[in-house]
Amino acid sequence: MEPDVLVVGEALVDVVHAADGTVVERAGGSAANVAVALARLGRRVRFATAYADDERGAVLADHLARAGVALAADPHVVVRSSSAVATIGPDGAASYEFDVDWRLGPVPDEPAPQAVHVCSLGAVLAPGAEAVRDLVERLRPRATVTYDVNARPSITGTGADVVATVEALVALADVVKVSDEDLEVLWPDLGVDAAADRLAGLGPRAVVVTRGGAGATWVETGRRISVDARPVTVADTIGAGDTFAAALVDGLWTHGLLGGRVEAPAESVVQDLLAHAGRAAAVTVSRPGADPPYRHEL
Repeated sequence: MEPDVLVVGEALVDVVHAADGTVVERAGGSAANVAVALARLGRRVRFATAYADDERGAVLADHLARAGVALAADPHVVVRSSSAVATIGPDGAASYEFDVDWRLGPVPDEPAPQAVHVCSLGAVLAPGAEAVRDLVERLRPRATVTYDVNARPSITGTGADVVATVEALVALADVVKVSDEDLEVLWPDLGVDAAADRLAGLGPRAVVVTRGGAGATWVETGRRISVDARPVTVADTIGAGDTFAAALVDGLWTHGLLGGRVEAPAESVVQDLLAHAGRAAAVTVSRPGADPPYRHEL
C-alpha cells in the first residue's frame, strides 16, 4: 500500500451563526478538517472517527467521501452525530458550544501509516481519549506522531487532569502544534513563551506556536525560528488552525521527514514548513467555513 497519514479524532456538524444573522450547517470537526485538508493537498489519508447512522452522519460521510478521505474503521460507534454551534463575531473569530459524544472503535495497526495525527477534542475527551492514546503508543514505533492541542475549554475544562492528558500526548509526539491562545488557557501562570518551552522539554522534536496574524514560531530547546503571517482579509477563522496543522504535516512529508522520529531540520526547511502552513491557513480564513485549499491554490 502507498504511504499515507492516519488522522484520528472528531467529526461533527458545525451549526454556524454568522454575524449577519444567517445560520448554516456545515460538516466539520478539527480532525475531519485536517483529513479533508490533507486530501485536498493530494495526500493519501485514512480517518479514524465516530459519527452515527443518522442525518448528520450522512452529511459527514458524504463530505469525507467527496474529499477522497478513506475511513480507517467503522465510525458508527455512537448513537448520535456530534455538533458544534459556532458563533461568528464581527472580527470573523468563532466561539463554540459543543454537543459531542466521542468514542473510538477498533482501528487496525496494519497497514501502518507513515504518520499519525491527533488533535483537539479527540485527544482529551473521555471515553475516546484513552483509545486514542493507546493507538498512538502502538503506532509510534513506526510512525511519526503529530499533535495539534487546539484546546476547547468550553467542553473539556482547563484543570490539572486536562493538562496532564495533553502533556502525556505531547511527550509521545514528534511535532506539536499549539496556538498562543491554547497556551494561555492551559498554562495561564507561565506565559506563552515559557509554556512553549515547557512543552518542548517534554520530548517532541519541536513545538510550533501559532499567533494568528502575528505569524508562527518553531520552538526547540535552544532554538526558535519565526515567520510572519500573510496579510489576509478574514471571512471567519473556522478551520484555520486545522488547515495549518494539515499543511505542516504535508510539508514534513514533502521534506521526507515522516516515517519515524523527526530529525532536526535545517533553518531553511523550518522556514519553508511554517510559510507553507501559513499560506494554506490564509486561504482558509479568507472564505467562510472550514474550506481548506487545494494544492493548485497554493
